[in-house]
Amino acid sequence: MKRRTFVRNGLLAATAFAASPAIARQGEVKKGQPFKLKYAPHLGMFENSAGKDPIAQLEFMAEQGFRAFEDNGMKDREVSLQEKMARTMGRLGIEMGVFVAHKIYWQEPNLASGNPDKREEFLNDIRSSVEIAKRVNAKWMTVVPGHVDLRQDMGYQTANVVESLKRAAGILEPHGLVMVLEPLNFRNHPGLFLTKAAQAYQICKAVGSPSCKILFDIYHQQIQEGNLIPNIDQAWEEIAYFQIGDNPGRKEPGTGEINYLNVFRHIASKGYEGILGMEHGNSLPGKEGEMAVIDAYRKVDDF
Repeated sequence: MKRRTFVRNGLLAATAFAASPAIARQGEVKKGQPFKLKYAPHLGMFENSAGKDPIAQLEFMAEQGFRAFEDNGMKDREVSLQEKMARTMGRLGIEMGVFVAHKIYWQEPNLASGNPDKREEFLNDIRSSVEIAKRVNAKWMTVVPGHVDLRQDMGYQTANVVESLKRAAGILEPHGLVMVLEPLNFRNHPGLFLTKAAQAYQICKAVGSPSCKILFDIYHQQIQEGNLIPNIDQAWEEIAYFQIGDNPGRKEPGTGEINYLNVFRHIASKGYEGILGMEHGNSLPGKEGEMAVIDAYRKVDDF
C-alpha cells in the first residue's frame, strides 16, 4: 500500500472512531453510572459544585453515581433537616452510612476508666442515637472509646471498655443497629485507647454481639500499622464498615502512598456490600478539586 493511501485510510478510520455514537456515549455513561462500591461522600465535599444546601448536595452525589452518604454530625442537625435528608436519600436510592453516636473524650479517659458516671453518659448517648438512626434510616454509628487511663493497667481498661460496650450492644440489638468501633492513629489522635485493628477485633470478640463491629479506617490503619490487606483479612468477620483517606495528607485516593485500586479490588473480591466512607478532604480547592475527587474514585473503582 502506498504511504499516501495508508495515511488517508488511517485518518478516515480515526475520524470514524471519534465520531462513533457508541464511543461518545461511553464517556457520558461512565460519568454518572453507579460506582461498583458504595463510596459515601459527606456534606461540604461538593458544595462548590452543588451549593451549600444539603439536599442539593445529596442530589449532586446521586447524579455522579454515589450510592451512599455519611454524616458524622447528623446527630446535631435539626430534626426537620434530618427528616428531609432521609426522604431525599430514599428518593435518590442513597444509603445512609455512619454518624457519630456519642461524645468523644479526646483528652481524658471515659470508657477505659470504668467511671460509672461516664459509662451512663455514654449509654444515654447510645439510647438517643437509636432515635436518630431510625429517623435517617441508618444502621451504623461510630463509637470511639476515648482516651487511655494512665493510672490503670491496659487489661483493666480493656475490661472496662468491654463492659460498657456489652451494655450498649444490649440497647442496640433489639433495633438491629450496629456500633462500629474506630481505631485511630497515634499521630492525629495521640493517647487514645483504641488504635489497632487486632485490638478492635479482640474487643468485638469479647463483647460477642452483632451490634458491636469494627470500622476499619484505611487512613488511620496505614499510619498506625500498615499491612492493610492482611489485617483486613484477619479482622474480616468483625469488620462492618470502611473509611477512606490517602496518606500522607488525608485526601482522595491517588494523592498518597496507598494502592487503593488493589485495596478496593481485594475488598470487593471478598463480597463486601457495605459502605466505604470518604472521610477525607479534597486535595485541590473549588470545583476543580471536587471533580478531581470524583475522577480519583472512577480510577480506583475500575477493577
